[in-house]
Amino acid sequence: MMNENLNVQKLNNEIVLIRGLPGSGKTTLANSMNSYRHLEADQFLEVNGEYVYDASKVKLAHDWCVSTAKECLEQGLNVVVSNTFVRLWEMQRYIDHGFPFRIIEMKEKYQNIHGVPQEKIDLMAKSWQELPAEWQISA
Repeated sequence: MMNENLNVQKLNNEIVLIRGLPGSGKTTLANSMNSYRHLEADQFLEVNGEYVYDASKVKLAHDWCVSTAKECLEQGLNVVVSNTFVRLWEMQRYIDHGFPFRIIEMKEKYQNIHGVPQEKIDLMAKSWQELPAEWQISA
């Protein structure tokens, strides 16, 4: 009976992945999705409500984000995850949970709130992987 309930939940909720370079508006869009639980790896790096970058914790931050998204989805919540998702494998971890998903790409250019140097953003842009056709879902 428990598995039947989980299968019903999987049909009724979704995960939205918002990808884009720093300063593209990912967090702003995710915050506007009021009926979704908003997650991003940067939340793991907050100390007393302030973002504190720590390179040694980046992998932990992403692992936390993936596992928290799964927990929320299994509880029947809609989830929106905003991260750069430059490489496709970074999104695959969320898609593998088996819930319906949508991917939104942000291409605007605003001031990035985490102070990511332009050189780093340029490197991300060069490493950007385009979405495969099977992931391109029309809204």
